[in-house]
Amino acid sequence: MTTPRRALILVDVQQEYFSGPLEIQYPAHADSLPRITAAIDAASSARIPIVVVQHSAGEDAPVFNPTMAGFALHPEIASRQRPEWKTVSKQFGTIFAGTDVLAWLREHDIDTITLVGYMTNNCIIASAAEAETHGLAAEVLSDASGAINIANEAGFADAKTVHTTLMALLHSNFAAVATTTTWADAVAEGSVLTKDGLGSSAVVGAQRAAEQ
Repeated sequence: MTTPRRALILVDVQQEYFSGPLEIQYPAHADSLPRITAAIDAASSARIPIVVVQHSAGEDAPVFNPTMAGFALHPEIASRQRPEWKTVSKQFGTIFAGTDVLAWLREHDIDTITLVGYMTNNCIIASAAEAETHGLAAEVLSDASGAINIANEAGFADAKTVHTTLMALLHSNFAAVATTTTWADAVAEGSVLTKDGLGSSAVVGAQRAAEQ
């Protein structure tokens, strides 16, 4: 199997997600942030290129406002940032829309993106789902990402349910889901992380439902 040509994508590891209504709940950011920095360290050691993405909602917005403190990268990320990292500001959920990320990936012959950061229920799933339309493989590190509690007129889901459900959904079709440790081992070995298929996930899902 060909060794993946990976890029590590740090998605919106911004102060906005560490307090207030958007504070990441599951896995808790106290747990996921060290996993993100571990992924950075593993990527740096393996000379995997890194892209750091920040979401901007514009200078009139109450959140993700580039003139306000919440827009800033978390200090653990900012302290590790290097000039060679690709830095991008985005306005949509996906890392591709309205940015030059895809062109940069093509320029660097990347065929696999590894997504870490926030939120699972927004920018991570949007970016992973779009990757296949560009012929890119996607990986999502389950312990280096996180979700919030969600409630609206359509219903309610706590952050753990949101995150674990989306990890299963992603692994069934859109992305190989793994822990940071498993990913770091694959990086060191130059090996591919595999995902399950929708068909096999459906069969096992039916079996599990029947057992309940």
